Amino acid sequence: MPSIFRTAMGDEAFERLHPELQRRFSVGLASGELCVGRGVMDRVWHGRAFMKPFLACGGMRNILLPRTGRNVPFVIENVPYTDSFGRETVTFVRTFDLPDGRRRFDATMVHSPERGCVLDYLGTHQHLASDLHLSAEPDGSLLIVSGEHRFREGPLDVRVPELFGGRAEVRESFDERTGRFRINVRVENKYFGPIFGYEGSFAAAYTALSSHGVRAGLRPVREEVRA
Repeated sequence: MPSIFRTAMGDEAFERLHPELQRRFSVGLASGELCVGRGVMDRVWHGRAFMKPFLACGGMRNILLPRTGRNVPFVIENVPYTDSFGRETVTFVRTFDLPDGRRRFDATMVHSPERGCVLDYLGTHQHLASDLHLSAEPDGSLLIVSGEHRFREGPLDVRVPELFGGRAEVRESFDERTGRFRINVRVENKYFGPIFGYEGSFAAAYTALSSHGVRAGLRPVREEVRA
């Protein structure tokens, strides 16, 4: 079975990615591998001052980053597993060693046949679900753009209005000169401008799932079945 990312992109588009990106985004149950990236974010930033309360609120559930910094040590853990609803899931848990302490930005991703894209559940309790659309750029890099956002809590199931939502744009590439992946993440609101982002580089290492598995604390506290 192909990975959730290859399934979402289709074979032709996926094979236009740089070979190192193909390997990284082939991580899944069929590949039998997990991937851990370690590096440095040159810059972690956020928007204007009135964004701080919003970012702080999200930071309580490992959504968004309420702090800034430069030359920030960074780890990203991409580990596949089967969730409690039987779906293949891949973690995107990012840890930043910021000047005031360690911060996490958590996501878990599944492929949604109903929505025809990768579904990104954000945070420790998967309160937010975002559609992710992946495409290969002419230089072999990967572009990820978020679409509709939905909020899930108990019986509540609502689409997040554009006024309160953010459009995420992620660009990931592989630098053959350094042997490292480069990443640039930018989240903006249509009306209020930039919210937060980060950019930098990391090296990736692959490990067999059979010898490692999903470490404690990596999976979300609560899993959401609604797409």
